[in-house]
Amino acid sequence: MDSGAHETTPEELTQPEKRKTRGERKKPKHEAQLKEPTSPQPDNSYFLTRPWINLPEVNEAPIKHRARVMTWNLLAQCLVRRELFPTSNCLKAHQRENMIHKEITSSDADILCLQEVDRLDKLTPVIEKAGYTTIYKAGHRKKHGLLIAYRGLKYSKVSDHVISYDEEEVRDGEGERYRRGISFRTKNIGSLVALKSSDSEGNGLIVATTHLFWHPRYTYERTRQVAILLREVVKFRDAINPNWSCIIAGDFNFTPEDPGYSLLVGDPIAPSQEELLALSRVVHESIDPDGVQIAEPKETNNEEEDGAEQDPDRIIVNARTAIPADGLLSTEELVRMVQKLGVADLKSSYDEGLNLAKVSGDSDVRTFGDRVTSIPSTRQGRWEPEWTSYTHFWKTVLDYIFILDPPSHTSHVVGLLKPHATEDMEPGLPQKGVCGSDHVSLVSEIVWTSTSLDKAPKSQAFSQEPTSS
Repeated sequence: MDSGAHETTPEELTQPEKRKTRGERKKPKHEAQLKEPTSPQPDNSYFLTRPWINLPEVNEAPIKHRARVMTWNLLAQCLVRRELFPTSNCLKAHQRENMIHKEITSSDADILCLQEVDRLDKLTPVIEKAGYTTIYKAGHRKKHGLLIAYRGLKYSKVSDHVISYDEEEVRDGEGERYRRGISFRTKNIGSLVALKSSDSEGNGLIVATTHLFWHPRYTYERTRQVAILLREVVKFRDAINPNWSCIIAGDFNFTPEDPGYSLLVGDPIAPSQEELLALSRVVHESIDPDGVQIAEPKETNNEEEDGAEQDPDRIIVNARTAIPADGLLSTEELVRMVQKLGVADLKSSYDEGLNLAKVSGDSDVRTFGDRVTSIPSTRQGRWEPEWTSYTHFWKTVLDYIFILDPPSHTSHVVGLLKPHATEDMEPGLPQKGVCGSDHVSLVSEIVWTSTSLDKAPKSQAFSQEPTSS
């Protein structure tokens, strides 16, 4: 029996008698339903729209290809916990999902790279109705995964591939552990798709999205993962068409000051970055359960928390210092692993685009370099957004849209979705009417020309146009 069953109060017992005294009759149920107005349901799809920044187009034609790309970590509902987001007012699925769906479909993107995707029964019908074809991949026994979607009228899939970072080898030699050089079994993956354009010229793109290991202290493991990602993207591209450009977008869980970022864009590894790598060359008990003395409680009872924004001051536990037999890569080996691919350095669409916007006079756009003034002007990353993740506990830059061009093509960033201002995200995402995730979506428009063509002068004026909500 329900212990909370309703008991009739003395006031309720007297209601029929009062109606008789006043000459009233009880309204039939159907009559009451017809005459009593219903309260309007709140619109949970409203989000804070941002202006579109138009950057200079290329000086000359022809443009070989044009694509608008969105990347966004959606904050999987299976990871939502009140203690992680104490300032949010929309942590329930029905409060966030319509905002997320509306922001995705309003982006007008040709390609979507989405991370922490769950509740596919709700998301997939929405984006397929908007004209997208979807490809979903998840790590072993994971409750959330990666989704790449593309406009079915513009592209067709040639092939796809999944990278399981835990299983990838990074060197030859005796012993599985030595060949993999892995420090933590993370179950993170990368998802790759080759898309052929519907145009008559045979253009196409390799699209990759990923969600790297979340723990802020495991710098080495993230750097290993991103080196593997680039290696596999290049291998996949070369097998499909070496003349296609690559988009590599997602939640990398590192900032522009991280060695993983420098490795991708071709900056040298700084001494401070080397120190982070050295401190994180450990072997977690998920790799060597017999060789690690467990002196403290395990970090988490929920392996799905790999993508959750946790306290960044957490230390490495349940791990031992690596030995040579573990095969962890030195910094020199990590650099050589990327250099021997023989490809151009990646460029970040927002680092390039916001730099151009600032030079062109959009002084109200704040960037990572405005906040972190210690980053030298000689290094890339200063022009990334000021924030791409903004919560009570975690405020930083983690998300990027990288471009890798073949020798035959040059990419040009001609438009960006302007980042949120800090004050708009207070007191921390997700927030009703602002953003349905703890991450901020990034959208870039990119064109490709032959290598002989150059960009328009940086002094050329640009304009801003609002996006539709």
